[in-house]
Amino acid sequence: MTELMRAAVLVDGSDKVAVEEIPIPEPNAGEVLVKVAACGICHSDLSVVKGNIPFPRPAVIGHEISGEVVAHGPGVADTVPGPGTPVVSAFVMPCGTCAQCARGRDDLCTSFFGVNRTHGTLYDGTTRLRRTDGSELRMFSMSGMAEYAVVPATDVFALPASLPLVESAILGCATFTAFGAIRHGADLRVGQRIAVFAAGGVGLNIIQLAKAHGATEIVAVDLASDKLDAAARAGATHCVNGRETDPVDAIRDLVPGGVDVAFEALGHPETFRQAINATADGGRMVPVGLSLRDAAVPINKVVRSRVSIHGSYGARTRQDMPDLLRLVDAGHARPEPLITRRIGIDEVNDTFAALERGEIVGRAVMCNP
Repeated sequence: MTELMRAAVLVDGSDKVAVEEIPIPEPNAGEVLVKVAACGICHSDLSVVKGNIPFPRPAVIGHEISGEVVAHGPGVADTVPGPGTPVVSAFVMPCGTCAQCARGRDDLCTSFFGVNRTHGTLYDGTTRLRRTDGSELRMFSMSGMAEYAVVPATDVFALPASLPLVESAILGCATFTAFGAIRHGADLRVGQRIAVFAAGGVGLNIIQLAKAHGATEIVAVDLASDKLDAAARAGATHCVNGRETDPVDAIRDLVPGGVDVAFEALGHPETFRQAINATADGGRMVPVGLSLRDAAVPINKVVRSRVSIHGSYGARTRQDMPDLLRLVDAGHARPEPLITRRIGIDEVNDTFAALERGEIVGRAVMCNP
């Protein structure tokens, strides 16, 4: 008899997930089966649910997980964590063989964007998920909002013993995305001054990691006082409420001349422009948030002030995740303070609704029993 698991399934014509029992997947060559302990609840998942990010349906969503290795598929190297090992996985699952992966640019993996995030399959062109009637379910990254997930072996990393299994799920997206923005988007240096527009899950991680990388002044900008309080706890030296004052003027008052790097973690045209205008001459603006609308760039500011705009989408999985885990293991940034809601799979829709209303401070995670 086929063993079943519970999974959050998104179907055609719906803006909610349905919890279904489906067969536990099996890993193919070069893949690992993980028993999911927790999966973060991310705005990208919400955007897929609402249809703002096009994705084939029916599908199982969820893309930042922690868990325990259950089994290896054929051909998986002995260096990959074995059964019983606590692990985390990043949302960017590198194929390891395309031209981008070959030059170390896992964040641009052709197969991830052209196969998984376009067609909802793994890299042999097929999905590992099916309903009990045999019909296929598409995969958003590894489809982590389930009890088990199949992950390419290139994206399975042993979790240091000092880190809690459930809370560490957010290392795979919220923290991973922030790390890529700090390391590659900003190329942040000790002593630099930064601003972070939007103190959500990614923004709070940027603040933590910027502090760990030696930023001396960190200005957090948000519209919600509770999120600014969280930003201060994460390491922000100044907090600006965009409802009460013009953020650009406030930043330039706090940091004369403007910041060296401004991070935009919301994906809103207005904050995109504000981040550019808050940047010092010769500085850098790093947009991280995705948007349904394009922003009108202040061209003269960019040209005359020599401001660079360096987009950042995640990090480089194989080289960056080990470094990130070492950094967190050393205590320079931690996932626990950023988790403010722990839910079961039956509460996913309510949590998405709260996320859409802006009520989630930090990150919510779905936990399996």
